[in-house]
Formats: sequence, structure tokens, C-alpha cells
Amino acid sequence: MSVQTSPTRIGPDPWVPHRYWVAANQTDTADTSTLTMRAEDDAIPSFLPGQFTMLYVFGVGEIPVSISGDASHEDGLLVQTVRDVGAVSHALRHARRGTMIGVRGPFGTGWDLDGAAGTDLVLVAGGIGLAPLRPALLHTLRYRRRYRRITLIAGAKAPAELLYTPELAAIVANTGIEVVITVDHADQDWHGHVGLVTKPLAQVRLDPGHTTAMLCGPEPMMRFSAELLMDRGVAADRIQVSLERNMKCGIGLCGHCQLGPLLVCRDGPVVTYEQAAALLEVREL
Repeated sequence: MSVQTSPTRIGPDPWVPHRYWVAANQTDTADTSTLTMRAEDDAIPSFLPGQFTMLYVFGVGEIPVSISGDASHEDGLLVQTVRDVGAVSHALRHARRGTMIGVRGPFGTGWDLDGAAGTDLVLVAGGIGLAPLRPALLHTLRYRRRYRRITLIAGAKAPAELLYTPELAAIVANTGIEVVITVDHADQDWHGHVGLVTKPLAQVRLDPGHTTAMLCGPEPMMRFSAELLMDRGVAADRIQVSLERNMKCGIGLCGHCQLGPLLVCRDGPVVTYEQAAALLEVREL
């Protein structure tokens, strides 16, 4: 299996940001918001689920952010979910309607949804990792007949940190997709699963020879989830992971995002676990 790449989707000059303005800023959790942005002039090229953009806040700086919206929409809107962890993400998290944002991209590789057609699909997300997987989930809902059984396992540290809860509730109510939500630490109002995502993943019904898995979250979560899936018979090249590194240029020139032989902004962020396994075992990388 090879991940989806899209070298022709980068604009005519990948260094020049497109101007977008914030149309809506939806608070998801205490430190996370989903921005809906509209192109002021020309929109960036269409994106693949799993790709990212470089978002520039004027006077503050630029960071990579995965696209979390529907790749099928052609309305000029760009949806991205941002967690407040630094100066740029803080500015994005609190951006008011009308704020102008610079957008470069889309960059990188996407989830191999075409290669997953005809197989059971298992999506496993940890925390903010649900954001890069959301476009893949929306794609499978739109093209449901292309896939067999679909399972989403999403985890967070606590119930208050879960993303897209109304949307996930609607998916449970209106589709045949199995959704399992789990938290590390429950509060008095939580009546769902408690524990790491690997706990429900170990119990998911699998047809190992006809399963594609897509994992996104902290590296230890992805590593343990991938190893569990391989122990259950899923091949490493049928497991996809989304890597995260300190990206600066977005097009593989500056070297900031190097992970062993990979430049994550160009060769990733989505790669097969067959490619990533040995790299994720080396702490220094």
C-alpha cells in the first residue's frame, strides 16, 4: 500500500500565502478551536484528507496545521482545528471573525482511501489526532459503499477534551459506523469507556487480511496500536500513521522536519507503519 500524494495540488508559488479571513471560530475544548476560513482572493488548491497547510498569523509567525474539513467541499471554505500550545496557535485559537490569515499549501501525503476501498477500515485517534482523521471519516461517510465495516476509536485524557462530540453522536445515531469513545480519566458524568484506545482496539472484530488501519495521535499511542494490530494479523503496510514534526517550509527544503531518511512535510505526514516502525523506536529522532 502507498499513501496518496498530490504534487500537482501545490499552488503556483508555494512560498506565497493565500489570504483567508476567519468566518467562524468554534470552541471545541478549553484549549482547542475549529476555524472556518474563507478565501479573500484565490483559494488554495483542493486537498487530500490527511494533508496540512502552513498557517501564518501576521506579526506572530507560521505553523503547520492539519486540515480537518471535508475534502469534497468546493465552496472556498477551509476548516482547521487548532490546539493552543504556542504563540501562533494561541493567536489562531483566539482569532476573531474577520481576522486575516495567510495560508500556504496543501502539503504532504494523504490517507490512502483509494487503497482502502473494499476493506474493513479501522480509524484510531488520540486527542487532537482526531482532527487529521476527520476528513477521512467524512470521505467514508460520503462514499460508504466503497468500504466494508468501518470502526472509529477515539480517545482523550478526559471527557472535556473530546473533539466533535455532537458530530460523533450524530454519526452513531444515523450511520452504520461503529464509534467507540474512551477517556483516560472519567468524571462523575461519564458513563462510557475508560482506558487507552488500545483497550477497545484489542476487542474490535477484525478480518486481518482485509483490514486497513489509519492511526493519528501521540507517537506512543500509534506505536502500541500498530503493534497490537500486527499481533492480530494486520500487515504493517496496511497500517497508516500520521507523523508530526517541526515543519518550517512545507516543501522539503529546510530540513527542520527530518525523521531519519524522511522529510515529514514532503514524504509524510501520512506513511505506512512499515516505513515508520523503525524510526519511531529511536528516541533521538
